[in-house]
Amino acid sequence: MICSHNSTLRSAMNLDLSEKRALVCGASAGIGHACAIALAHLGARVTLVARDPTRLAAAVAQLPKVARADHDMLVLDLSDPQGAGRAVEEYIAKAGAIHILINNTGGPPPGAMADATISQLASAFSSLLLSAHALTQAVIPGMKAEGYGRIINISSTSVKQPIPNLGLSNAVRAAVSNWGKTLATELAPFGITVNSVLPGFVRTDRLTEIFKARSAKSGTPQAQLERDAIAEIPVGRFAHPHEIADAVAFLASPAAGYINGIQLPVDGGRLKGL
Repeated sequence: MICSHNSTLRSAMNLDLSEKRALVCGASAGIGHACAIALAHLGARVTLVARDPTRLAAAVAQLPKVARADHDMLVLDLSDPQGAGRAVEEYIAKAGAIHILINNTGGPPPGAMADATISQLASAFSSLLLSAHALTQAVIPGMKAEGYGRIINISSTSVKQPIPNLGLSNAVRAAVSNWGKTLATELAPFGITVNSVLPGFVRTDRLTEIFKARSAKSGTPQAQLERDAIAEIPVGRFAHPHEIADAVAFLASPAAGYINGIQLPVDGGRLKGL
């Protein structure tokens, strides 16, 4: 028996974010800035978050305009989670509810896990997990009231397969993933999804710093280390920031309303496991 098409089915995916406001952390450069651009292209009004007001202002100026209003910026230091959370609460009280939160911040310095100090581990935990928690708590009430929320954590493939010499990142990002998975279960009844995007090697300043550190430690030229890394990626190249941002923008859209609690690798197939 051949089933006929249901006339009530939509003819296209709903990617429209024209009635949504997004808060994007680490948005002055790299993956964060690419996410801000991608969300703006789908119609969202975007508030860019970072520490440097000059770089933020320049980043805002590069965003495509939306019909409803201009984009905005918020200067925050995510190394102070409680202060950042209060600042976002105050911002929401004036600007209105945030529908999309992109938790994204620079990773901790490279190094062996066994060599990490207690203070380094505490600092990484604070900047990666506690800051995300504080900002998430600030946006949840508005998301519940609006019946729409997308919390997306920019993480790393290290949560599935630890990366050598990135001990702090391996440890704390795994904690962030379990935090997000727990929230995904708690918040789903309110129309709020929580997902993580796991970038592989992406052409950013952060990646350059990692390869420089590896080169200094091993004595192997940086260019050779990069070639060796690319050889492990089936698609044969590093990612561009916008390729991570496109996945983020989809997860932020109405079309992704039934995708919840996932860890999505965007790595060109580098991970060996499923």
